Amino acid sequence: MKVFNTMTRRKEEFVPVDEKQVRIYACGPTVYNYIHIGNARPLCVFDVLRRYMQYRGYNVKFVQNFTDVDDKIINRANEEGLTFEEVSEKYIKEFWTDAHGLNFKDADVHPKATENIEEIIEIIKTLEEKGYAYAVDGDVYFRTLKFNGYGKLSHQPIEDLQSGARIAVGEKKEDPLDFALWKGAKEGEPYWDSPWGKGRPGWHIECSAMNRKYLGNTIDIHCGGQDLIFPHHENEIAQSEAANGEPFAKYWMHNGYINVDNVKMSKSLGNFKTVREIADAYGYEVIRYFLISSHYRSPINYSLEIIEQCKSALERLYTCRESLDFAIKNAKDTDTDGELIKLIDSRKEQFITAMDDDLNTADGLSAIFELVKDINTKILDKVVSKEVCEHAAEIFDELCGVLGILYNRKSNDLDSEIEELIKQRQEARANKDWATADRIRDELKEKGIILKDTPQGVTWTKE
Repeated sequence: MKVFNTMTRRKEEFVPVDEKQVRIYACGPTVYNYIHIGNARPLCVFDVLRRYMQYRGYNVKFVQNFTDVDDKIINRANEEGLTFEEVSEKYIKEFWTDAHGLNFKDADVHPKATENIEEIIEIIKTLEEKGYAYAVDGDVYFRTLKFNGYGKLSHQPIEDLQSGARIAVGEKKEDPLDFALWKGAKEGEPYWDSPWGKGRPGWHIECSAMNRKYLGNTIDIHCGGQDLIFPHHENEIAQSEAANGEPFAKYWMHNGYINVDNVKMSKSLGNFKTVREIADAYGYEVIRYFLISSHYRSPINYSLEIIEQCKSALERLYTCRESLDFAIKNAKDTDTDGELIKLIDSRKEQFITAMDDDLNTADGLSAIFELVKDINTKILDKVVSKEVCEHAAEIFDELCGVLGILYNRKSNDLDSEIEELIKQRQEARANKDWATADRIRDELKEKGIILKDTPQGVTWTKE
């Protein structure tokens, strides 16, 4: 498998640090609001990464954090008259509603910043002892220019970074590029005791501390949205490598931005879309399909037209799978067509080839739709063995499972009244009583049952 490494700006063969386990860290949300589709893209993309690596036989440990103390959370708490804990817990609960709706598999660990204050303080103390951190009136800053190689992930020369850096009012940094590791307590803000006085962690340090605690000094893959490359991930590298004296992550993977009607999504532009509002209109699975339908590094455009296209594509997949169920139920134990088995297996290989090429989910989906075409034209429209039908269903489910789609399949059990009507229609057709057969078809249609006559018998779908 090859992955595009943001650090080197090229595709590289994936070779784990430790053959026993692949360690992946994904930056999670700051929990002060409902997640938007920009948050959902890395959630779905790197869920697929984890699923695919497990599919390929890797033992994966996946960690995704919650930032549960932050300026935005504190501001929201003040606006709503709540404590910061009440706000963060409220939106963590809402996160899980959306994440599970998107079929996100829980990480092995979902650590919170507030549950790792001791580890955060320890790593800051180490940085201070090594001369990479300094305290000023209760604040602690990272001495950026002391770290050789700052800017290597974002590929920005230090001179360019310096020219854009500023010292905000109230900050007492040695250099504009220095950033906060610990923030001294302000009136009305949450705080913890520390060697530098009461305060709370800066944003970047929490991920360095949690990476080290749950995954070790050097991890395999660190991933997140493209917007996190600078300064968040750049600062994580500086903190972690300065404290640990080892490389932080072997591979860096970042997903592209989301546009809304061809304009970059932004709260200031009023084109901000939450997962919840889209799911209320279209369901969660359409959102997941949309987010994995393009290559993860490409920008992706949200529009109602595209969402409708995704909805139609999913319906095609569901129809094919339901038809396979019917074919399996009614198939005869005839001789197995070896060429059909080979064709089905070739689609699996096509899928693996696509996914091995930097997690190309767009081409992976293409392989699944090629399989659907094969099923529709070479299996469902002919009389084939039960073994072929079952093998097609097995591969179909396998590939869709890797992408985390088709997770809303419902039972096709019909009530006795509808079953009896279908039986009566079949008898009428056998007796060439076309008027009765058409009347029953129309009656079933009024009940939302659409019939289709196939070589294996009658299939049905619900409107």
